[in-house]
Amino acid sequence: MTTVELTRFRVEPSRVDELLGARAAMLADFRADRAGFLDARLVRLPGDHWLDIVTWRTPEDFAASRAKGANLPGIGAFFAAIAELVSAEEGAEPPIPGS
Repeated sequence: MTTVELTRFRVEPSRVDELLGARAAMLADFRADRAGFLDARLVRLPGDHWLDIVTWRTPEDFAASRAKGANLPGIGAFFAAIAELVSAEEGAEPPIPGS
């Protein structure tokens, strides 16, 4: 089963362009530095809230990534644009029988 990270955060309207501009470098850093990183989707929610949906190969890969934090410039720039962490959850994506 893959692990899904759901992180909801708030971004000041004046920093949205900064957040979006940093996204490509953040994803490149994740691909280069984070074992088990599979993909990520960024969703804009109502108001100033966003949801980052990140898929990991295993819970251990996700835990190792969290331990590294913003260790590379692209990741740090993306995190710097975030005003507030609203929530962070982890779940398992079960396999679909017959697929």
